[in-house]
Amino acid sequence: MRFCQSFMTELSKHIGADTDVPAGDIGTGAREIGYMFGQYKRLRNEFVGVLTGKGLTYGGSLARTEATGYGLCYFTKEMLAANGKSFDGKTVVISGSGNVAIYATEKAQSFGANVVALSDSNGYIHDPDGIELDVVKQIKEVERGRIKEYLNRTSHKNVTYTEGCKGIWTIKCDIALPCATQNEIDGESAQILVNNGCWCVSEGANMPSTPDAINTYLANGLLYGPAKAANAGGVATSGLEMSQNSERLSWTFEEVDEKLHGIMVSIFKACDSAAKEYGMEGNYMAGANIAGFLKVAEAMKAQGCV
Repeated sequence: MRFCQSFMTELSKHIGADTDVPAGDIGTGAREIGYMFGQYKRLRNEFVGVLTGKGLTYGGSLARTEATGYGLCYFTKEMLAANGKSFDGKTVVISGSGNVAIYATEKAQSFGANVVALSDSNGYIHDPDGIELDVVKQIKEVERGRIKEYLNRTSHKNVTYTEGCKGIWTIKCDIALPCATQNEIDGESAQILVNNGCWCVSEGANMPSTPDAINTYLANGLLYGPAKAANAGGVATSGLEMSQNSERLSWTFEEVDEKLHGIMVSIFKACDSAAKEYGMEGNYMAGANIAGFLKVAEAMKAQGCV
């Protein structure tokens, strides 16, 4: 708490509801956001939406916790559908066991996928019968425990736990959703995924694939959803939280989720359209880069290149 308050004492000089609005990430959840938000109020004597990811009792948004994982699956579902595929009946490996991984698992399972692996910084579990998500939520969200505890808590009998994280990408799957941390898939791991029959990688973490890994995906024709597009659900819902703060309203979970779904569909369509327009159909990384660049460039030109 003291660190968060000290940090905000300086940060408060540089942020504001209409200036810059930070959000949480690895190691910064609702607890830390609450400490910082409280300190900002003390210093500025105002209640504004200066941070997102806040608790529901003081201006937070429903579905913010689920947003990045849900958004990842919404984007991936659109990408699969555009290529005549779906989640239904597919084997999925997901790294991580924080908010992104947990809610990507939840949404992928709702789409009919069999999610068989999750991890944390110590190691990974492989449950070929399908992850029992309620058990993972109890361990991770309630008890703040380690993923290896799943081994003794699940009713499934074929579960294994392996120390170390890199081996998770040796598990055979159709779809890989890296949701843990930066650079978790290198060129070697990417090639193992390819060799084992994986045909889709979509990123829930920020930059989880190294450049060598990305080159491997593209060279082998994998469907690749880059983080800058596929994991935008979190920041998109931060924007929805800011809208609710400005309106002094709280939307229902269903309202937020519907808006999130619409945003992720629009993001995919922008990537797809840009890739096709510039002769790189199916390359959604190029499409995301081009669509993002053009949006910024057009805004800069309209504002006098400021």
